[in-house]
Amino acid sequence: MLLLCVIASPILMAVLLYLAVCRKVDKVRQTKLSHLRQLAPDGIKPVTVGFFHPYCNAGGGGERVLWCAVRALQQKYPHINCVVYSGDTDATHEQIIQKARQRFSIILPRPVEFVFLRQRWLVEAKTYPYLTLLGQSIGSMVLGMEALFSFVPDVYIDSMGYAFTLPLFRFFGKCHVACYTHYPTISTDMLSMVAQRTASYNNAGFVARNPVLSKFKLAYYKLFAFMYGVMGARSEVIMVNSSWTYGHIKDIWGVPDRTSIVYPPCDTKEFTSLKIIPDEEKETKIVASVAQFRPEKDHALQVKSFAKLLTKLASEERDNVRLELIGGCRNEGDESRVEALRKLCKDLGVEQSVDFILNIPFDDLKAHLAGATIGIHTMWNEHFGIGVVECLAAGNIVIAHNSGGPKMDIVVPYEDQPTGFLADTEEGYADAMLKVLRMTTAERMKIREAARKSVSRFSESEFDQAFLAAAEPLFL
Repeated sequence: MLLLCVIASPILMAVLLYLAVCRKVDKVRQTKLSHLRQLAPDGIKPVTVGFFHPYCNAGGGGERVLWCAVRALQQKYPHINCVVYSGDTDATHEQIIQKARQRFSIILPRPVEFVFLRQRWLVEAKTYPYLTLLGQSIGSMVLGMEALFSFVPDVYIDSMGYAFTLPLFRFFGKCHVACYTHYPTISTDMLSMVAQRTASYNNAGFVARNPVLSKFKLAYYKLFAFMYGVMGARSEVIMVNSSWTYGHIKDIWGVPDRTSIVYPPCDTKEFTSLKIIPDEEKETKIVASVAQFRPEKDHALQVKSFAKLLTKLASEERDNVRLELIGGCRNEGDESRVEALRKLCKDLGVEQSVDFILNIPFDDLKAHLAGATIGIHTMWNEHFGIGVVECLAAGNIVIAHNSGGPKMDIVVPYEDQPTGFLADTEEGYADAMLKVLRMTTAERMKIREAARKSVSRFSESEFDQAFLAAAEPLFL
């Protein structure tokens, strides 16, 4: 009897908790933002769609996906009302919409509602010095409960990659649930890197060198990957941004029949409208990099490769080649990385040939890419690579890392013509840059034309069609 009580007690507590939460959720569904559920004049019952995007005012590629998705749903379904769960408590509803309009030129057909979340700090990496992945994921569940207790939609879409929130809305909120995954929280590459004891930005050197710590971390990663797969597989519709992401989500979540690739919308129209300036009209050959100053972007590889390129050029040629590092500098961490890169340039003797161009407006970005000859991108296993697409669209000859989205989806032949080059070492990047500089104008133009044609696959209109087709089962 005692054993039966021990076994039954936690089960009973779980059932009572479930019933209590469901009761609370039902009450929220009936009261909060109830005007969104009022019948339209024609008698059609509205459908509410909640997007979980705690950083919706960040102005990055993920936010372009969010606002394009909202716009696509509003254009196709007049009876849909969209709600965004935002942690941007320092901005107003109007400021967020205005930034989306200014940054992405996206104008929404109808208003959206915002639910502002107060506990966003629970999903920030700095909150968890250790076991960061687990801490952020559990934190996302708490933040998800705050969202659920604030408003219960008919359809829930996680558009930032917080898979641990999906079961909350499906089972407690009784919502249809979907997700758009930009990057797997954990990948099989991360597991193999820890297993092989390889140091990287997400596997500290002291862990890689210690066999005991490596075994502990591998066990932790495997357990987390299992939990991540269980949570993610609760999604009824799964959209991923690239072939690389698809492979990892398919392996870890194990539901390929519900998983589809929906390429993110890129601003190809703005960049393809730029006039390609013939290289002979350029006084200086620019190698342009577009990326935030985050550690995984590996700007150091760009600087080292550029320094190696200069050693391969004649002295009179070196004065006519420059490297432009263009990117967003978000915080003190990014600023310290920029200072470290400046020091690296000085140590390598190339500081006079490298420009740091930080936090520039969009029009200035277009001008810099229009004047560049080469676009360089060095992140290993970049999940997609919007910056790579922008360089291709602007008419740059791209040299990207031989991995991830650039390798599998972007820098691939188009109509049997190359669209750019791939590399993965200092020597490889330097040789590729030298090859481009040694090409004739006609040879470069063939690559540019093929690259520009190829980026139509990543336009906003293509995204709209693919997103709506994937999401359709949620509204049947």
